[in-house]
Amino acid sequence: MILGRNKIALVLLAASMSSSTLVAQQAVPMDQRAKPGSSPADPGPLAKDLSPELKSAAIKAAVKKVADWQLKEVANTPSQDWTYATLYAGFMAASDLLKDDRYSNEVKGIAEHYNWTLGPREIHADDQAIGQSYIALYRQKKDPIRIAATKEQFDRVMLIPDDPKKEVWWWCDALFMAPPVWAGMSKITGDPKYRTYMDREWAISANLLWDKEEHLFFRDATYFEKREKNGKKIFWSRGNGWVMGGIVRTLDELPPNDPKRAYYISKLKDMAEKVASLQGEDGLWRPGLLDAAAYPLPENSGSAFFVYAMAWGINHHVLPEAKYGPVVRKGWAGLISHIYADGRLGAIQPVGAAPGAFTEGSSYVFGTGAFMMAGSELDIMSRRSK
Repeated sequence: MILGRNKIALVLLAASMSSSTLVAQQAVPMDQRAKPGSSPADPGPLAKDLSPELKSAAIKAAVKKVADWQLKEVANTPSQDWTYATLYAGFMAASDLLKDDRYSNEVKGIAEHYNWTLGPREIHADDQAIGQSYIALYRQKKDPIRIAATKEQFDRVMLIPDDPKKEVWWWCDALFMAPPVWAGMSKITGDPKYRTYMDREWAISANLLWDKEEHLFFRDATYFEKREKNGKKIFWSRGNGWVMGGIVRTLDELPPNDPKRAYYISKLKDMAEKVASLQGEDGLWRPGLLDAAAYPLPENSGSAFFVYAMAWGINHHVLPEAKYGPVVRKGWAGLISHIYADGRLGAIQPVGAAPGAFTEGSSYVFGTGAFMMAGSELDIMSRRSK
């Protein structure tokens, strides 16, 4: 469903869609068995065979434990949803890190199941997120079918005029979901038009949601006037984790000399400095960043994205290791302490739009995906620091 667009745009969009694409998107609906996570009352004992040391073997052991558990949990439940799309990005990272094709083959099977199409909502960033994995798989084997549907869809979407009453990416999570796909499409096709579209929409969203005082992103415009119990503004840790994770994945797709590269790096630096100052004693971050005392548990999806983004910044000489290395190491140790004996990563807030309540054993696919991405960057960092 497309919201906030006029009838003419809808008619043009429907007319421009090829019948083959329509059939492909409608033929294989999202599996209704695909549940993004669970919150068992008794998740069992915590793992005792893992180490928080920043050594390659220890990092790989932790990533493998979580990845293997999650792979079993999602067997035979394909989905194009943003929750699973984030997991698939994590599986691709784990496959590269562990040199294990089981994870990337799982993602490849999902892509083939959906005929390499994106989710059903054409302009919605959440349904474009799975394109990150399609692009990664295309790089493994440059078969045009792997990006054809995404390219065709993006070519249509770019022709839809922006609605001045509703931003395309009106919620901060979108800055993880869509921009890396748009930037990646430019990189693999050599056509800058996708990157130009991404730059424009990213800037529109940032102008709306970026708080210049706190150097954080509001989740969406409905949170401008809302406050935590202590009276401070509400900044959701996972929402800001989405943005930081999205920035570094977008930077991975930008040319080294791209004129907008400095803009994204400046946002990463500003956010990293603020986020690092809010780190808890356990190395993790609470759901509400400016009122940690109001939340009894750390939130590990946001925390994993923070660790991932800051480790990326260190590895790419954007963030100084002397300052952020201790933050990353402490954060990784905190994440490891929430892995259970069977591989479940706990303390992940369920699907939501703001800080909320959850249990210690709560585990969701977007959090494990973020953890695997973090591990891949931590491994690079561990080898650089030798």
